[in-house]
Amino acid sequence: MNSTDPISRTTHSDRRQVRYVTTAIPYVNAPPHIGFAMEQVQADCLARLYRQQGHQVRFQAGADENSLKNVQTAEAEGISVEELVARNSARFLELKEALHLSFDDFIRTSSDDRHRLGVEKLWTKCAEKGDIYKRAYKGLYCVGCEQFYKAADLLDGHCPEHGTAPDEISEENYFFRLSRYQGELRNAIVSGDLQVVPDSRRNEVLAVIEGGLEDFSISRSAGRARGWGIPVPGDRDQVTYVWFDALANYITAPGYGAGERDFETFWLEASTREHVIGKGITRFHAIYWPAMLLSAGLPLPTRILVHGYVTVEGRKIGKSVGNAVDPVPIAGSFGADALRYYLLRHIRSTEDGDFSDDRFRQAYNSELAGQLGNLAHRSLSMIERYCDGRIPVRGGGACEIRDAARRLVSSVGPQLEQFAFQDALTEIWTVIAALNKYVTDVEPWSLAKTADTATDEKVAAAARVALKNCLSDLAFGLAVVGRCLWPLLPSTSERLLGQLGIDASGRVALEETAIEGNVVRNDPILFPRIE
Repeated sequence: MNSTDPISRTTHSDRRQVRYVTTAIPYVNAPPHIGFAMEQVQADCLARLYRQQGHQVRFQAGADENSLKNVQTAEAEGISVEELVARNSARFLELKEALHLSFDDFIRTSSDDRHRLGVEKLWTKCAEKGDIYKRAYKGLYCVGCEQFYKAADLLDGHCPEHGTAPDEISEENYFFRLSRYQGELRNAIVSGDLQVVPDSRRNEVLAVIEGGLEDFSISRSAGRARGWGIPVPGDRDQVTYVWFDALANYITAPGYGAGERDFETFWLEASTREHVIGKGITRFHAIYWPAMLLSAGLPLPTRILVHGYVTVEGRKIGKSVGNAVDPVPIAGSFGADALRYYLLRHIRSTEDGDFSDDRFRQAYNSELAGQLGNLAHRSLSMIERYCDGRIPVRGGGACEIRDAARRLVSSVGPQLEQFAFQDALTEIWTVIAALNKYVTDVEPWSLAKTADTATDEKVAAAARVALKNCLSDLAFGLAVVGRCLWPLLPSTSERLLGQLGIDASGRVALEETAIEGNVVRNDPILFPRIE
């Protein structure tokens, strides 16, 4: 067994770690759109990377069902809230198969008893700490954001996120003493104990903290909530504020309050606890949530990864605009990996990016079909034609293309872990381009002709060696590309590795893979061109 084989080399220490990865849980007042699909794919990529590195991983998703906007949507449709959230949560759950997601659990906050038990326990712990009190309050409330705004935070009197005028609300609520944790939160972020990625979001959070934190309301009157939500422990006239409820899913899903061992494993004892979220909810995750955890005496997340928004044809996605793009039909028509590729490579993870049908098709035809699909098809075809379908043994000697593949193995993992999906795919495609150029430069078909027709045996023998070396190099490069693609494009990776005779079933790990002598299988092209 060759321990220096780059296909077998992991990108980090072999020490097994426990890693917990979550997406935000979305409101389910509407079906999922392509922006949330991007978040799911990003989190899935991290979870798959960690599994590939041999770590113990829990990947968590779910649905936020206890919001007032769900109540209002159900009323507008003339159906019960239970019916609305069940229907739309099922649509979000469909993303698992449609996008080849690997999450281990999907929690529904309105119907899962473990969530209710966990929220009640969290509330009780914060109350015992003296961090919850009741008082009258009057403020401007945006139902879309499910939060109160100060007049100074509005843009021309409208919510900066949704562009709508907030409602003026006056009622008695329970409050959380966020102000008590200003210093601890700042220290956690400055020290790096709680990382907020990218730095621009980290700086925004620090600016909010240093500007002074005010206590925030964590309940709503049961009347205004139409009785929908988790009742406040000991006060059934109030329901738990949706953010105090929803944020808790990260600990209630693995069993906080329900006595499940997974909570100890994946929160209390985890090596990393990572949330992948959109930029519009950074304050809730980087300020409110850590403060709640500090109050309850629980560990903080280790990292909050903040992505930008997906626009469609240059416009922000919105119900009023009517431009929401359903990711499921796209994945059904072109394959999950085609959509995953666009979202991971053509939208930089921490910035806003645009989706358009024309750009999507161009990326598919040029990069997936024209570069990767074509490379795999012609390489495997030549191995079948010139080597009886077996990957030949290389004759030795230095090879620049193999060196490029070796470098790829050591660079892709760290880039993915740093949330730089675009950079990782750019490097992979650089190697794919180099392999395509290698084919053009070496012309293995010409070597095969020389090997068959040359009258000088030395010339013929040299051509045979060069041909075998070239095809062995191509197979090696494709195997490395296949391994590196698994967190990003899992179906493509498994198909490609399978064509090279590599067992790609289940969770593919970076194990030693001897490909020389494998029988190839030239299945239909990975990405057929589309019109």
